[in-house]
Amino acid sequence: MKLLITGGAGFIGSALVRHIIRHTSDSVVNVDKLTYAGNLASLAECSASPRYAFEQVDICHRAELDRVFAQHQPDAVMHLAAESHVDRSIDGPAAFIETNIVGTYTLLEAARSYWGGLDSAKKSAFRFHHISTDEVYGDLHGTDDLFTETTPYAPSSPYSASKASSDHLVRAWQRTYGLPTLVTNCSNNYGPYHFPEKLIPLVILNALEGKPLPVYGQGEQIRDWLYVEDHARALYTVITQGHIGATYNIGGHNEKRNIDVVRSLCALLDELQPRADGQSYASQITFVTDRPGHDLRYAIDAQKIQHELGWVPQETFDTGLRKTVAWYLDNLDWCRQVQDGSYRRERLGLETPRT
Repeated sequence: MKLLITGGAGFIGSALVRHIIRHTSDSVVNVDKLTYAGNLASLAECSASPRYAFEQVDICHRAELDRVFAQHQPDAVMHLAAESHVDRSIDGPAAFIETNIVGTYTLLEAARSYWGGLDSAKKSAFRFHHISTDEVYGDLHGTDDLFTETTPYAPSSPYSASKASSDHLVRAWQRTYGLPTLVTNCSNNYGPYHFPEKLIPLVILNALEGKPLPVYGQGEQIRDWLYVEDHARALYTVITQGHIGATYNIGGHNEKRNIDVVRSLCALLDELQPRADGQSYASQITFVTDRPGHDLRYAIDAQKIQHELGWVPQETFDTGLRKTVAWYLDNLDWCRQVQDGSYRRERLGLETPRT
C-alpha cells in the first residue's frame, strides 16, 4: 500500500512515517510545506528508503496536489498537515483558517477528483483518514466525564475551532460525495522530536539552560497524555482496519495536571542530569498569566478503538516520559537545529509574570 501523508515532517506525522517505514512494507509519500514546525531531520532514518518520497507542497495549492496524486498514485491519504499551537492561533488566527480549513477543503477536493478516476477495485479500497484533536470537544471542567466519539463539539480557541471545521468538512464529503473517510481525535501527544514550543520539550530545554519553567495560572489544567509512538500505531491501525465513516478517539489513559507534569520532568532531570549546584530543577518553575479561554480539562474515552480494532497504548505516562527525557538529553543537536531564530522557547500567549 502507498500512503500519502500530509504534514509528515511534523511531530506526529514524522512519528507515523518512521513507524510505517520501520515496521511495515508500505510506501510513504510525505507532503509537507515545511513551516517552522516541520523538520526533515526528524526523518533522517527514512530518507534513503526506496519506500519513502518527499514533496514540498502547500495543501492550499490545488494544482500541486493534483500533480502529486497523479504522479504517486496513492492508495490512501492520511491528513495531518495543520497549524496546531493554541497560543499562536490566539495571536494570529488567519494562518489556522487558511491551512486547517481551506487547506483541508482543497485536499478533499483533490482527493475526490483522484478517487473518482480510479478503477472500481482501487476506488473501493481507497481511504481518506483525517487526524484531528480532542480540543474540538471543548472543556470537561466540573465533570468526571470523558470525551466520546459522540460528544458535541464546543471548541474554545481559534485553533480548535479551525480543526472542528475541518472535521465537519471531512464528514460532509463522505456523506455528500461518498468519499471513504475516517476521522480520529487524539489527546495531548508527547515524545521524541517534539517542537520545543510545546510544554514537555519546552520545560526540558529551559531547565537544562537554567531558564524559567513557565506554567500557566496555577498549572491546574488537566490533559490526557499520549505517547506519540503509541499514537502512530493507532493511526496505522485505523487506516488499515477502520470502518468507513467512523470516528475513533485515541487517548493514553493518562490524565495529569500540567504542574504535575512539570514536577515529574524536574524529578527525572534531577536524576538523569543533576544541576551543578545540587538544587532541584523545580526551583525554576515560574507561574505566568493564563492564556485567554484556556480549557481546564480534556480526557479521552478510547474504548471504541480498543474494542473494535484492538489498539491499546503500550506506554504508561511514567515509561513514556522517561523515554522522552532521555531522548532529549541524547539529541540536543536536533533541538539546536530546529531553532531558526523565530522561536526562542517563550510561552506564546500572555507572558506577564503573576505577582
